[in-house]
Amino acid sequence: MSTKIFVNLPVSDLQKSMSFFKALGFSFNPQFTNENAACMIVSEENFVMLLQENYFKTFIVKPIPNAQETTGVLVALGLESEEAVDAMVSAALAAGGKEPRSKQDHGFMVQRTFEDLDGHTWEPFWMDPSYVEKG
Repeated sequence: MSTKIFVNLPVSDLQKSMSFFKALGFSFNPQFTNENAACMIVSEENFVMLLQENYFKTFIVKPIPNAQETTGVLVALGLESEEAVDAMVSAALAAGGKEPRSKQDHGFMVQRTFEDLDGHTWEPFWMDPSYVEKG
């Protein structure tokens, strides 16, 4: 079995969050989606669990930070092209997200940043595959 990653994020309104991410092209696994949680499929091995805040609290002992005011995590998503990065951020903005900083061009990589409805920071990026050493 390969390693899978499940990022768990608290959300204030599960249905609105699902609609937001559907507008970005993501789908959800109905087997692990109910009134408390939604399993967003990022790839075959990567998932984001959107958890209603009260349900999220049942898994933690510390308070939930306000992602509108603080940043506790950056969710970076490697995409297939610079155009895909631009398209995802455009869709996020059209669905109610915010772009807190301008596009970053590092020569070998471009990156943009958006905040979802709850203020969680997402950073879609594209890296030139010829830049990455094969080894």
